[in-house]
Amino acid sequence: MSDSEERSPAAVVFDALGADYEKAFAASPAHLASLDWLLGRLAPGSRVLDVGSGTGRPTAATLAGAGHDVLGVDVSPVMVSLAARQVPDARFRRADIRELPLEDASFDAVCVYFSLLQMSRQEQTGVVGRLARALRTGGSMVLATVPADVEDVPIDFMGQPVRATSFGAEDFAALARSAGLTVLARHAREFTPAHASAAPEPHLFLYCSKAEG
Repeated sequence: MSDSEERSPAAVVFDALGADYEKAFAASPAHLASLDWLLGRLAPGSRVLDVGSGTGRPTAATLAGAGHDVLGVDVSPVMVSLAARQVPDARFRRADIRELPLEDASFDAVCVYFSLLQMSRQEQTGVVGRLARALRTGGSMVLATVPADVEDVPIDFMGQPVRATSFGAEDFAALARSAGLTVLARHAREFTPAHASAAPEPHLFLYCSKAEG
């Protein structure tokens, strides 16, 4: 899959960004706080799925460093290569989460940091539903997005052309609940990425659990 025509738009964008994405976003206080929350809920050696794992930092590095069994999934071969080098204690796989087979109740936690934004609303809904089924009862999920009522809108993202789709904050929380998740907390923050072309952007973090039934 070396030809850009054979790669998803997200793979093309993040292959181009590479380590610059980590430099821009890894220091987000809200992201780091959500990882602290997750660590406080995990038993030793928990199995965690990191969707859109990027360079592996900070998410996979933090979780693997705490002794958890982390599988990172990303469509970008450049990101997967970077992550494998930077976080050798985690496992990384190049795959599209929309197509990756997932066993029911196979993970103790799932992380989804901004990796839905280049999917259609129908795809986002389907992916969150599949991830919720892959989460064991009592497991935890962090969902993070840019809350906005937009669909297939062209934007410039760190110098790369992107078509973005998202939900407003209430609809994103409703999406999580419709997948069978309980939204325990919502944290809305503004963050300015460390990049020359960046402007402040709203971020929404949902702290979720999967209850019985």
